[in-house]
Amino acid sequence: MTIHRPGLPGDLPAAEVLWARWALVAALEATTEAEGHGIHRTGHWIDVAGLHLDDSGCTWWTMSRLGEGRYVLYGEDESSGVKWHEPAIDMLAQGPDWLPYETLRGLLEGWELGCVYWYENGAWARAPYPEGLGDDGLDCGMSRFVEREEALTMVTAVDHGPHPVDDRTAAALLEAAENYRLAADTLESLVSDFGGGEECDRDLPAMQRALHLAGLTAGAASVR
Repeated sequence: MTIHRPGLPGDLPAAEVLWARWALVAALEATTEAEGHGIHRTGHWIDVAGLHLDDSGCTWWTMSRLGEGRYVLYGEDESSGVKWHEPAIDMLAQGPDWLPYETLRGLLEGWELGCVYWYENGAWARAPYPEGLGDDGLDCGMSRFVEREEALTMVTAVDHGPHPVDDRTAAALLEAAENYRLAADTLESLVSDFGGGEECDRDLPAMQRALHLAGLTAGAASVR
């Protein structure tokens, strides 16, 4: 799937798929030590506000679930020219009334926001962009989860000490996540296969908490 520059709503997969891929990586990276670090964290994680990523450099993004079938995706990559455009672009134009406007307007006032996309009734949307805008950062920020092969690479790239996730295991994990059928004991088996203990450097309780919060387990369809 190609992401245009600037991005188009149709470039993104269904929000449930995007959420599942991102949440899987967040669950695999989860540690008790990192929990509670909030906006100062880096990597991929999930909390009550939704999914987050921050590379501690030029990219940060958040995806939140705002009721049945409603999601919002927002963030910034240094490639985005939206907030610098003249005349100014209203990133919230035509947005539905359920968007987290207080949060988004706070980010806008701090010049911290690069673009906003929202999802409802099975389709993504965003504010209109003027002709000539070069980029809104969607490609650099979200290609890791939009492209399924890149999502698989993200799964295999999670550091499990001397025991990386092989391609077959990564594919099985991703398929289970996308179908919201990723059982908690699957992560237990995964950690066990890595040898457990300090050598594995995986925190199973934190991983399972993240999995539960993401709603990727069997029977979780009602939370989507």
